[in-house]
Amino acid sequence: MNKVIQIYSMDIKNIVKNWAASVIILALIILPSFYAWFNIKASWDPYGHTKGIAVAVTNNDKGTTLQGRYLNVGNEVVQSLKKNQALGWRFVDEEEALQGVKTGHYYASLIIPQDFSDKLTSILKETPEKPVIKFTVNEKLNAIAPKMTKTGASTIVENINEEFIKTSSKALFTVFNQLGIELERELGTIEHLKHFLFFLEAKLPEIHQAVDTAYEDAIKAQSIVRKAQNALPVVSVLTKDGMQFSNGLSTFLITTRNTLKKSEPTIKQDLITLEQTAMTLHDVYDTLQNQPISLSKLQSDADQLQHRLERGIDLIDSLTNVMENMNHLGHSQELNPIINKLQQVKSQFQTEIRLSNEALDLVKRGENPGSDLLSRLDELSQQSSDTLSNLMANYDSVVVPAVRNAISRAIRDNQYAGQLLKEANASLPDAYKIVADASKGIHFGIEEISFAQTHLPESERKIREMANRIRDFEQKHNIYQIIQLLKNDVEKESDFFKKPVLLEEHPLFPIPNYGSGMSPFYTVLSFWVGAMLLISLLSVDVPGSENYKSWHVYFGRLLTFWTIALLQSLVVSIGDLYILHVFAKEKAMFLLFSVFIASIFIFIVYTLVSMFGNVGKALGIILLVFQISASGGTFPIQVAPPFFQKIHPFLPFTYAISLLRESVGGMLPDIVRKDLFILSIYGLMMLVFGMTLKAPLNRLSKVFVQKVKQSHLIH
Repeated sequence: MNKVIQIYSMDIKNIVKNWAASVIILALIILPSFYAWFNIKASWDPYGHTKGIAVAVTNNDKGTTLQGRYLNVGNEVVQSLKKNQALGWRFVDEEEALQGVKTGHYYASLIIPQDFSDKLTSILKETPEKPVIKFTVNEKLNAIAPKMTKTGASTIVENINEEFIKTSSKALFTVFNQLGIELERELGTIEHLKHFLFFLEAKLPEIHQAVDTAYEDAIKAQSIVRKAQNALPVVSVLTKDGMQFSNGLSTFLITTRNTLKKSEPTIKQDLITLEQTAMTLHDVYDTLQNQPISLSKLQSDADQLQHRLERGIDLIDSLTNVMENMNHLGHSQELNPIINKLQQVKSQFQTEIRLSNEALDLVKRGENPGSDLLSRLDELSQQSSDTLSNLMANYDSVVVPAVRNAISRAIRDNQYAGQLLKEANASLPDAYKIVADASKGIHFGIEEISFAQTHLPESERKIREMANRIRDFEQKHNIYQIIQLLKNDVEKESDFFKKPVLLEEHPLFPIPNYGSGMSPFYTVLSFWVGAMLLISLLSVDVPGSENYKSWHVYFGRLLTFWTIALLQSLVVSIGDLYILHVFAKEKAMFLLFSVFIASIFIFIVYTLVSMFGNVGKALGIILLVFQISASGGTFPIQVAPPFFQKIHPFLPFTYAISLLRESVGGMLPDIVRKDLFILSIYGLMMLVFGMTLKAPLNRLSKVFVQKVKQSHLIH
C-alpha cells in the first residue's frame, strides 16, 4: 500500500513542480464542463424560441355568402396568425411561398385555397365538403423544424375546427334552447293533444260504426230525395187543387154560417121536440104504472113510443153529425159537451126502446110487466127530459155561441190554409232547387263517406301507431327532463362542445425548462468524455514499473486519474447549478451523485486502458457510442430500434442518467438505491479486473504494443 501512495505522491509532485503539466491537468479538469455547459445551454428552451422558424402563409380564399352575409374565413385565419407568436409567420403570395420553401428561405408553407370558406360552410348543404389547407415542408433543412412547423399547422387547423364547432354548436343550442322554451310553454297543449289522441283511439270503433251508419243513412237520404223529386210535380198539382178546394170550402163555410143562422130556430125546435118526446114518454110510463094494462092499448102505446123514440134518435144523430163536422172544420172540441149530452139522450132512448120491447113481450105472454121495469123506463124518460131541459135552458147562451164559434173558426182555418197553400205554391220553385241541391249534396256526401270508409283503416292504423309511440316514449323518456336538457346556457354549451375534454396537467416531478431536463444526460456524457480525455493525454504506465508490482501501478496511477476525475465532476456539476442555474430538486445530492458517477466512469475507462492499452481506448469510444444511442438520455428508449432496447439495461449511462434525474426532479429511494447498487457493481468489477488481470493481459499484449510503437504512429 505504501508503494501505491508513493506512486500517487510522485504524480502529484510532478504536476505541481512542472508548470506545463499543471496547465494540461487544469485544462483536462475544465474541458469536460464546456462540453456539458454548451450543450445544456443550447437546448435550454428550444420550444420557447420557435418564432425564428419562418413559415410562409398564403391566403387565396375568395370568401362566400352565408344567409346574405359575406364571410371570409381565410382572412380571419390570417388575422389570428398575426397575433400568434408560436412560429415566424410570413404572409406572402403562393409563388413566393413555394419557391421560398424549396430554396430553404422558409421551413414550410401554408396555403389557404380559394374555396376554403365555401367548403367550410358547405355543412349547410346536401353534400358537405371538407376544406383543405395545403401544408408544404422542407425536411432537408433540419430534422426537428418540420415537426415544429407541422405542430404549428396542426394547431391552426385545430383552432379553426374549435371555432367552427363553437359557432355551429352555438347556433344549434340556440335553436334547442328556443325549442325547450316553446315545449315548456306548450306543455299543456301537448298534454291535451296526447289525451285527445288516446280518446280518439278509444273512440275508433264508434267512429267506424258512425261512418258505416252515415253511409247507410246517406243512401237512404238519397232515395228519399229522389222520391221527393218525383213527388214535387204531384205536390204542385195538389197545391193548386188545394187552393181551389180552399176557395170552394171558404165559400161553402160562409154559406153554411149564413144557413145555420137561419136554421138556429129549427135546431131549437128539434130540441124542443126531443124534450116533448121525453116528457110524453114519462107521462106514458107514469100512466102505465098507475092504471090496469090492456094488451091492445099497450100494443098501441108501445108502437107509438117506439116510433117517437126512433124519430128522436134520428134527430139526435142528425144534430150530432152536424156538430161533429163543425168541430172538425174548426179544429176544436168546443161542441163536445153538447154532443156528449145528445149521445147520452140517444143512449137513454135506445135503452127505453129495448125495455119497452121487453115489457110488450111479457104482456104478449100474459104476464104483467113488473113495477121495476116500468120504474126503470120512467126513470130513463125523466133523465132524458132533464138533460134536454138543461140543453134548452142553455141553448141561447151556450149552444148557439158554440156553434157560431165553430163555424167562424173553420172559416179562419180555411182562410189560413188557403194562404199557406198560396205560399207553398209560390215556394215550389225554391223547393225544386233545394231538393236538387240536396241531391247533389247527398251524392257528394256519399262519395266523401265512401272515401272515408276506404281510408279509415289506414287512419286507424296511424292513430294507433301514434298512440303506441307516445306510450313507448313515456315509458322510456320524461318530457320534463327533455325540456330541461333543451333549455341551456348557449355560451356555456357551445364552449363545452368547442373543447369537450380539457387536459389538466399534474406534473409529478416538475422541471421548469428543457435544459434542466437534459442536464443529466449531458452532465453524465461530459464525465465519460472527461475520462476519455484523461486516458488520451495521460499515461497509465509508471516510470520504473519494474520496481513495482502490477497492482501497485494500477492503484497508484488510478488515484491520480480518480483525483482529476473528481475535480472534473465538481467543476461540471457546480457550474450546472450555479453558472447555468440548472434546476435540481436536491442540489447536494446532485453534487454527490456527480462525484460518484465520475468515479465509476474513470474506474471503467482507466481499467480498460490499463489492461488493453490502445485497444482499451477504442473500447471506451465504442462504449461511448453505444451509450449515447441506447441510454435513453434524449428520446425514450421505447422508440429506439430493438437492438438498442436490448443493450439498454447493461449500460452504465442508463443508471447514471437515472440517478442524476432523481436529484433533478425529485428522489424516489427505491430507484436511487437500485442505480447506486448497479453502478457500484460496475465499479467493483473494474477494480477487481484491474487488480487481477492487469499483469497477465499486459504480458500477452506486450509484443503487440511494441510492434505498434515501431510504426512511430501510435504511442
